[in-house]
Amino acid sequence: MATASNTKLSISPMADRIVVKPLEEAEEMRGGLYIPDTAKEKPQQGTVVAVGPGRLNDDGVRIPMEVKTGDRVLYGKYTGTEVKLDGGDYLIVKETDVLAVL
Repeated sequence: MATASNTKLSISPMADRIVVKPLEEAEEMRGGLYIPDTAKEKPQQGTVVAVGPGRLNDDGVRIPMEVKTGDRVLYGKYTGTEVKLDGGDYLIVKETDVLAVL
């Protein structure tokens, strides 16, 4: 699976799961004050870097994924599982947790 920078990730999501690279928010200054990481909002959008094969329906037929590698997506604030891979932070979410493709 390729990321946006064309490096290989050592992960293949199962079923209807996708791996998302959350977008980094720029460090903000409000009124001249530094906002620490603990006070920042979690990002809710990112770039899809890996896609599973899709889920199986009750008849055993695979349902293809609607999102693809490279899509920019919006997802729920507390959705998915955070993982560190190859020195980067990623999020593994189910396709049904994706709210929109940008």
